[in-house]
Amino acid sequence: MEKKRILYISQEITPYLPESEMSEIGRYLPQGVQEKGREIRTFMPRYGCVNERRNQLHEVIRLSGMNLVINDADHPLIIKVASIQAARMQVYFIDNEDYFQRKAVLHDDDGKEFEDNDERAVFFARGVLETVIKLRWAPDIIHCHGWLTSLVPLYIKKYYYNDPLFKNSKLVYSVYNDDFKQTLDSRFNEKLLLEGITTDDVKMIEEPTFANVSKMAIDYSDAVIQGTETINADVKNYIKDSEKLFLDFQPKETYIDAYNEFYDKV
Repeated sequence: MEKKRILYISQEITPYLPESEMSEIGRYLPQGVQEKGREIRTFMPRYGCVNERRNQLHEVIRLSGMNLVINDADHPLIIKVASIQAARMQVYFIDNEDYFQRKAVLHDDDGKEFEDNDERAVFFARGVLETVIKLRWAPDIIHCHGWLTSLVPLYIKKYYYNDPLFKNSKLVYSVYNDDFKQTLDSRFNEKLLLEGITTDDVKMIEEPTFANVSKMAIDYSDAVIQGTETINADVKNYIKDSEKLFLDFQPKETYIDAYNEFYDKV
């Protein structure tokens, strides 16, 4: 029987970023699921604070070189890869000089969120999916972690739906307590428009707050997981009302088994 394929798209993965609930799940969930006989691929952004030398990142020339047009500007897509030897697991990194060279993740040292975080989310989501197409690797499940991955469900359902690689892919979206405080750029919904995506499809983010961005991701997902014990109350109520297949918060001791079983339900 063919192994089920799970694509992990994560905002944070340790040891490349400091330990948090999200970065630990990003690191240990793929390993645990792989050890249960699934095939995995894992992606995260190559933030400027990721130490390339210490983590032995290197560019994958055959996957790099594409330009993604965002807000009428060309942005080169660079793909890097590193191995977590203990887990027999590779991590692919989405890199770009404009979006991911600064020595911080989503905000500066004073806590001010970057004004182009909306475009960084667009670049990351499209960069991952274009790279998966180049890898010719068809995922059964696409599991997104953190709000920076929130556009993946929209793109799969509205833009890449005709691509045979994604035709049967199911979307799982994990919601965390990673709320951003400032509303994203007011033109965020316009920057998402591609062939097949209309203004109606992105109506939810006319006001691009954390809650609205999360709600749009939930709308286009097949199932939702609560990744941290507490999440935005508005988003939690929206999940409940959506009647989507839902997995409640799971503690450290049980989440790998619980998520693995949940994939079969999805």
